[in-house]
Amino acid sequence: MTEVISVRFRGGCKNYYFDPKGVQVKMGDQVIVETAQGPEFATCTEGNHDVDDGAIVHPLCAVLRMATDTDRRTVERNRKKESEAFDICERKIADHGLEMKLVNVSASFDGNKIIFYFTADGRVDFRELVRDLAGVFRARIELRQIGVRDEAKMIGGLGICGRPFCCSQFLDGFMPVSIKMAKTQNLSLNPAKISGTCGRLMCCLKYEQNAYEDAAKRMPKVESFVQTPDGPGNVKSVDLLRETMKVNLDSAGPNEPLKTYHGCEVCVLRNGKGSREGIAIPERPARYVEEKPEEEFLTPVITGTPFYTAPELEDAPVREKMGQDGDGKPRRRHRGGRRRGGGLGAAAAPAKAPEAVKTPGEPDKKPRQPRPPKQSEQKQPPRPQKAEGAGSEAVKRRKPRHRGGRRRGGRSGGESAE
Repeated sequence: MTEVISVRFRGGCKNYYFDPKGVQVKMGDQVIVETAQGPEFATCTEGNHDVDDGAIVHPLCAVLRMATDTDRRTVERNRKKESEAFDICERKIADHGLEMKLVNVSASFDGNKIIFYFTADGRVDFRELVRDLAGVFRARIELRQIGVRDEAKMIGGLGICGRPFCCSQFLDGFMPVSIKMAKTQNLSLNPAKISGTCGRLMCCLKYEQNAYEDAAKRMPKVESFVQTPDGPGNVKSVDLLRETMKVNLDSAGPNEPLKTYHGCEVCVLRNGKGSREGIAIPERPARYVEEKPEEEFLTPVITGTPFYTAPELEDAPVREKMGQDGDGKPRRRHRGGRRRGGGLGAAAAPAKAPEAVKTPGEPDKKPRQPRPPKQSEQKQPPRPQKAEGAGSEAVKRRKPRHRGGRRRGGRSGGESAE
């Protein structure tokens, strides 16, 4: 076992081991480490810990010192120098007419070396460009051609899932991805749906490939001859995630839909396409019953006092318990207007307020005041009696209202009809 610390350089996702030389470094501390290209500025991702000797790449470089404020100012100057070098290099590329795309510029910590990363479709002769850049910056110049996946990792961005690129967030290196993985996972072979921003197959196809391969070993292939609880049939489609399949039964009608079975309730008689000759059909397997945990219904424990305490209301219906008057009749609420039993000559008596049942431990409440009667229920003066006879008969018989036009039966008052 060897004591090391893990550090990560700017713009990288891979951790490197360095010898702390007895210095206690915490996660998040900034250190200066010795590399093959000279001293570099790095950030600690894991403090002092022991690792196996087989996981270390020899020779193991050492930590020079903890980063100081002077080192941080040097890093800031290098960032400005990189930005200026990017603009100058783009102008030089345009002057020389080279078919290349500049992606990124990286300067070493001591400023003695500048690396230019670019992409191109083929080989580019950039010897004259290197001479011009060396004369401008007075440093060692290196032009490094990278691929489209490395370009996406350096620039970063958002994928079709809405999250940042995996290669720019946590992937240590690029994994080989093939179109066979998309076929195994039953994905659409449309390049626009399975390709990333870089134009290559998405790296996330590799994440679940092992799970799909393990499920494919337990499930039959399409067009396999199987025995089901409902009889023999051929497999038409397979769902590897749910481990289910759709089977076309021999006894099914022409318009009967396919039946779905779990992988453990079918018996594979022939895996894949082929003939049925010489295949003995065994007995039908048992159906798969998914075991569900029994739901436990907990009985609520009432620790408080019930809302009624009168012993004569124990056997009464709930509706009568909630509103009960002293005379034993259920109280009815009236929402305004005349009451059915009240007359116009006298005001109806106000309803008797129910006696509140006091619960032990409840503070005393003020009795509710009766509501004043409405205007329609107040006492009205008697109407004057009209003289009986012809006048009263005319009052009782309302004169019909006519809205114009001729009358059907003629005019009254002795006038003849037109």
